[in-house]
Amino acid sequence: MDKPEIRIDFPSSLRTFVGARRRAGSTAVQVDGTSTLGHVVESLGVPLTEVGGLTVDGAPADASHLPAHGQHVSVLAVARPQHLDGPLRFLLDVHLGTLARRLRLLGVDAAYESVDIGDAALAARSAAEQRVMLSRDRGLLHRRELWAGAYVYSHRPEEQLQDVLSRFAPPLDPWTRCTACNGVLREAAKTTVRRHLEDGTERSYDVFAQCTACEQVYWRGAHHARLSAIVAEAVERYGGPRTAPVGPLNTSIAPQRGAPATAR
Repeated sequence: MDKPEIRIDFPSSLRTFVGARRRAGSTAVQVDGTSTLGHVVESLGVPLTEVGGLTVDGAPADASHLPAHGQHVSVLAVARPQHLDGPLRFLLDVHLGTLARRLRLLGVDAAYESVDIGDAALAARSAAEQRVMLSRDRGLLHRRELWAGAYVYSHRPEEQLQDVLSRFAPPLDPWTRCTACNGVLREAAKTTVRRHLEDGTERSYDVFAQCTACEQVYWRGAHHARLSAIVAEAVERYGGPRTAPVGPLNTSIAPQRGAPATAR
């Protein structure tokens, strides 16, 4: 007996995940009669993290729907900004270090694994800490354990940042997180951080911050202009503090030597 056949179409934003022959419009797909619609969509290459909705013959449907012969399925993209029923914080895999630092620069809670701990461990951490998993690894985003996830579409850090900010609209609080470890920064007197400073830095700067987690020391340094430009563009596009104060120091800051110093 022939297998049931449905027709399915994808929006242009999701066609990067499917084979070339499915990018032009509605195409036929044979189903087995027992697999859910969510499984069918994933089997065609689209992670469910990127699906904003499904319709069957024009009516809304769940991923658990069992598609039947002759039905027409439309896969919808995620609406922006995307609403989550939980905290808005992130987990980034080993390939997204620059994006992690830029999110932290903007005060966004962004955990990051600097070594490859494996998909299973990343998915488990996402679930345990209720973090949105950000990755360019499609296989990772197929894992059922994830609390939530999102595919990062670009290779370019500036485009990656714009993608995440436009999709999730996280609250921005620039200059309040450590770009090295994601800890919270606090104002620090020069006398309390002097042992961390080189002579030239101690002579040239008077305003400092220190991470409450890893004790990394920050000041308004050589990278200030470039980092400030990143912050200014993000605040202008996506909202955040509009006045001069930028975090606990009322000034922008750059980290001391020997750490992931910039948001490259």
